[in-house]
Amino acid sequence: MQDWTGVHVVVIGAARQGTALARFLAGRGAAVILNDGRPPAELADTRAQLADLPVEWVLGGHPLRILDGAGLVCPSGGVPLDLPLVAEARRRRIALSNDSQIFLDAAPCPTIGITGSAGKTTTTTLAGRILEADGAGRRRTWVGGNIGNPLIGVLDEIAADDLAVIELSSFQLELMRSSPQIAAVLNLTPNHLDRHGTMAAYAAAKANILNFQTGSGTAVLGRDDPGARSLLPHVKGRLATFGIGAPAAAGQPLQPTSFDVHVHEGEIVLASGGERTAVMPLAEVELRGEHNLRNVLAACAIAHAAGAGAEAMRSGVRGFRGVEHRLEFVRSWGGADWYNDSIATAPERAMAALRSFEAPVVLLAGGKDKDLPWEDFARLIVKRVRHLVAFGETAGMIAGLVRSAGDGPDTISTHRGLREAVAAAAAAVSPGDVVLLSPGGASFDEFKDFAERGAFFKRWVSELP
Repeated sequence: MQDWTGVHVVVIGAARQGTALARFLAGRGAAVILNDGRPPAELADTRAQLADLPVEWVLGGHPLRILDGAGLVCPSGGVPLDLPLVAEARRRRIALSNDSQIFLDAAPCPTIGITGSAGKTTTTTLAGRILEADGAGRRRTWVGGNIGNPLIGVLDEIAADDLAVIELSSFQLELMRSSPQIAAVLNLTPNHLDRHGTMAAYAAAKANILNFQTGSGTAVLGRDDPGARSLLPHVKGRLATFGIGAPAAAGQPLQPTSFDVHVHEGEIVLASGGERTAVMPLAEVELRGEHNLRNVLAACAIAHAAGAGAEAMRSGVRGFRGVEHRLEFVRSWGGADWYNDSIATAPERAMAALRSFEAPVVLLAGGKDKDLPWEDFARLIVKRVRHLVAFGETAGMIAGLVRSAGDGPDTISTHRGLREAVAAAAAAVSPGDVVLLSPGGASFDEFKDFAERGAFFKRWVSELP
């Protein structure tokens, strides 16, 4: 493990990733500056949590002087790399890294990394459940990363006979120069173009999860997604795949694979060496929607790459109804079932949620745009939605696109915020409907993140009389 004693490190961003990394580095003797653009008053609680460590705080801006003498600059995931402070660090040829890179370099155990434009959190959680159920030859399975728990914070507790499962976002991968031993790309569709600028740049960031593997590594790719398949040239070691249909039947032969997970005659099966092993009947999968079925297949493939068998897969998948803010059932009210899918921060994700229901839908859509294409979402709304309740910065844009797409929802209304949208949905609902919050946009026009947006949605729905 690297000796951090006396290394001058600037950590940018004092949210979960930044504070976990600052604690790790300062605890190992690094001279840490923790920088955040927010004023001191907003970070009083965070500063108190690190009061036992010699961390220098620079708040309320990003002065270039803090780079003087720096040997490393670590932008947190939410920090854009065109921030002048980061650009100046690059001009001065100061090395850049982040908590995920430092964790991968220091981890004493095998690592699994999971990325994709959609489904990362569900798949990461499921893979962790399967591997925990398997347990063969392992002391513990750790699950974290972009899922909300930076594993750099528990590095001292991880042993060589453990396993780490890490969700990795494009923001984290953008800087990465290491790859996990098992690396999975679920799918690759337009997302975060406000950050990356182009789809090519976004795909290049995602490809870093594979780029630094060796011949002993394993890549797990989603066959059903053209974007994931396009990363095949980046595979250096074993290849494992997953998809709903068998590879030949789906017309998706890639290259000789170690194994494939798919659906055959109503069962999830593991295909290897010309033989199929039954994993479990589809009827036992409790997650809604075809996109979630792909997440289950992906989790099984990832876990099998780490040595898990069919019994552990069944044990991990059975009883799993999803994670918070992902097609999460909230309550029945007004004769309708209300669902929270606040995690859907891109139109593609919201489309997958819409396809999960056959009942008439009252859709709450909106939030902040990430420079993504919305036209296909608008056309699907015309086909699937009975009442459209648009809210936030994108409300007018979404409503206009839907009206231009043809005769669709019975009513379309626009609202400044989510609370007004909940009230409008309650007024529009009829028995037998599904009321779905699946915004398609980011939360930053009104909330600090999608989790806060989902929490307020659930609160306001629970308060309906």
